[in-house]
Parts: sequence; structure tokens; C-alpha cells
Amino acid sequence: MNEVKPAKPETVSVTAADPSAIGLFGLAMVTLVASSQKLEWTNGVSGIIPWAIFLGACAQLFACINDSKRNNTFGTTAFGAYAFFWLGVAFTWMIKLGVFGAAMASAYDPKQLGFAFLGYLIFTVYMTIGAMEANKVLFVIFFLIIFLFLGLTLNAFGIAEHASHRMAAIAEFLIAIASFYGSAASVLNTHFGRVFLPVGKPFGIFKK
Repeated sequence: MNEVKPAKPETVSVTAADPSAIGLFGLAMVTLVASSQKLEWTNGVSGIIPWAIFLGACAQLFACINDSKRNNTFGTTAFGAYAFFWLGVAFTWMIKLGVFGAAMASAYDPKQLGFAFLGYLIFTVYMTIGAMEANKVLFVIFFLIIFLFLGLTLNAFGIAEHASHRMAAIAEFLIAIASFYGSAASVLNTHFGRVFLPVGKPFGIFKK
């Protein structure tokens, strides 16, 4: 009697789309809206909170999860970390506005947010090194984020408040512009199957 060999399991290959476009779009939108307040084109932070939660946080968290499925450690870490940053900022603004009660609003210490900004400044510095081996547009975005967090950190600790606030405002607006370009490049280059919007080659310093 012939031995019946078990059938080999079928291998199913699933192709996942690059989530960078939606992640960068989320970053572009939230920094555009937030920078309008820092640049004094708009007033208050109440109108920024929805964009911080849904575009700054949710869009980038979506990109984080899907980059994880693609085994992209850099994209997963970057989008995930900044997604949670915008959630933290949104809740901080809500505390200051008294959403969670007068007791929490009165106990708010802005220097605690300053330490959070400092932590993200450190994070962004080493992520910028990683971005050098992705493409030049991504490097520019991260490089600008360094100046955003530097300005936010100094301002939160009361150091050169006017100059640091202005630096953060300008950097944030430029981040929005660069992120819109990066998002557009990610969509259109893939859609057309060619380089429609160039993003620049990696620097090739750390990675062959």
C-alpha cells in the first residue's frame, strides 16, 4: 500500500500598500493647522485638537501598524511615536482648557510638557540619522522636526521665549510643506510607476 504524503500547505503572498503617503499626509495636516496658531494666523488650540487626534494621531498610527506588517522598523517607530505624541499633546491641551475639570487644569505644570518635548527632541535626533538612509525629503522633514522640538523645549522652560516660539512656528509650517510634498511623491510615484516627484537618493554614509 502506497504511503499517502500530506499535501504541502499553500503559500499565500499578500502585498501591502506603502502607508507612508497617508502617514505623511496626517503629519502635514496637523502641523499646518497647529502652525497657524503659533504664527498667530489663528487663535487658541480648541480647533486644533480634532486634527491632532484624527490626523496627527490616527492617520500616523494607521501608517505605523501597516509599516509593521511590512517589517519596516523605521517607519513603524517613526509614525507610531509621533502618533502618540499628538495624542499626548491633544490631551494636554484639553487639560489646560478644563475638559477634565478645574482641579487638573489648576495643577498643570508646563515644564512637564517641556520634558516630553526634550524626550522627543532626543528621539528625533537619532531618527534623523536613520532618515539619511531613506531619502532626502524624509531627511528634511526630520531635520525640521529637530528645530520644532528644540523651539518647543526652550519655550516650555522659559528660555528665549519669543525667539524659541518663533523658531518652532516656522519649523512646524515648513514641516507641513515638506510633508505634503513627501505624501504627494509617495502617492504619485507609485500610481504612475515612475519618478513623478523626486525624493532624492539616500546619503549612503551609514548604509551601503
